Amino acid sequence: MKAIVLSSGGVDSTTCLAMAVHELGKENVVTLSFEYGQRHCKELESAQKVADYYGVRHVVFNLTQIFSFSNCSLLSTSTEKPVHESYAEQISKNGEGKVSTYVPFRNGLMLSAGAALAQSLFPEEKCEIWIGAHADDAAGNAYADCSVGFNNAMDQAINIGTYGLVSLRAPLNRWNKAQVVAKGLELKVPYELTWSCYDGGEKACGECGTCIDRKAAFEANGVKDPIEYVK
Repeated sequence: MKAIVLSSGGVDSTTCLAMAVHELGKENVVTLSFEYGQRHCKELESAQKVADYYGVRHVVFNLTQIFSFSNCSLLSTSTEKPVHESYAEQISKNGEGKVSTYVPFRNGLMLSAGAALAQSLFPEEKCEIWIGAHADDAAGNAYADCSVGFNNAMDQAINIGTYGLVSLRAPLNRWNKAQVVAKGLELKVPYELTWSCYDGGEKACGECGTCIDRKAAFEANGVKDPIEYVK
């Protein structure tokens, strides 16, 4: 079995990569990252560092043009900035539904690109596309393209479209972020190489939704997050 792991350079995808390498061996794993017009290149730099750490091949695709019409706050062309509140706070204030950092159908595009890459690199072999979506992402329907239902549907479509050779695997989909970090600590994931913050400073801001959730996940496991924060 081969695996292509979608890698953002963050906690969840890096934990997924560690799991794939542990199960399949690094020689059977490829990581895939994306330029999509994001505000900074820190996550791409981290994805490369993580791939180098595990000794796996790393591929980068460019989806920037596809998202050039979006005003999502994660994009460099946006007139908005990421909200400095936890996702739970945003949902409590605004009700359930997508948050401002939802990039239009991004995961669907990334999974489709992963399937195409799998069929190109391993045309006659079974391959899994691993994605690090977890339960906290889908909570309150904040990111619909992280939900179990979405991933199940994409798995079916990918499998049909690749003649049964490629499938989707979302091993973290029913875990919260604290459980993801617990698994990563067990596998000795190099979290010091990862980047989660929506801002691109020297240090993580500590105040955006993903920073807040990341810090809380490490605290829940009784360990200090190895990266530095402004606050």
